[in-house]
Amino acid sequence: MHKFLLLLSLFFGISSCANSEEPTKPVLQYPVALEGRPIKVLSYNIHHCNPPSRPDFIDLEAISRVIVESGAEIVGLQEVDVFTSRSGSDLDMAKELAEMSGMPFYYFSKGIDYKGGEYGTAILSKFPLSETATILLPAEEGTEQRTISIATVSLEDGTSYKFANTHLDYSSASKALSQAERIVDYFEGEKSPLILVGDFNSTPNSTPILKLDGRFTRTCKNDCAPTIPVINPNKTIDFIMFSSEKDFKVESHRVIQETYASDHLPVVAELILLK
Repeated sequence: MHKFLLLLSLFFGISSCANSEEPTKPVLQYPVALEGRPIKVLSYNIHHCNPPSRPDFIDLEAISRVIVESGAEIVGLQEVDVFTSRSGSDLDMAKELAEMSGMPFYYFSKGIDYKGGEYGTAILSKFPLSETATILLPAEEGTEQRTISIATVSLEDGTSYKFANTHLDYSSASKALSQAERIVDYFEGEKSPLILVGDFNSTPNSTPILKLDGRFTRTCKNDCAPTIPVINPNKTIDFIMFSSEKDFKVESHRVIQETYASDHLPVVAELILLK
């Protein structure tokens, strides 16, 4: 009898506990409505990988570390040496930095012949580049030839955008303005989403930047952090821009406080490519 009552109490006890629990509800999986595809962009004048504190020393590791730690998938570099006696007659700096930084694709754009090799800008990318081109910018006789390099970046989902990288003249605002005007004219009528980066050697309220502002949107519009010199910086001359707020949304913008590797501070931004 005692055994029967014990079994009966255990039965009802278990039933009571089971009934007190909430029934298991199915977890519903709803598709997430993504507004677009994030793209992290880096612009960096690398001073031919020569740290200012170490004259005649080439430190590729320092520059590649900045690239990797930025998390960028597309990079515009300025002041790149390829096979120059200054940096190494056997050194293709664009190729080497791409490999060291985990960027399978790159494009070097020559500005000038220099010290037995070439000097210019480079685009590094984690995604395939196509339709690459180098456009010469206006240059007065006796001044350094500057360029804008362009590539189409093809993403894993089949979408694409154009990426452009430049380094404008530093010697006068009028020369930089003529180059900015050439860039605006070149991209007149361009329908593809476009990101433009570079060392523009011009501050936010200068005529070259105001000219570019008429065609592009900067990732930082007001109170932009300075990018040069690396110690006590006081001028903002390095920018990331894009074609339209219909094409991209700015998620973040910052200047990386890396004071060893170059004489410029790198600029990184995350953009959303709108679909």
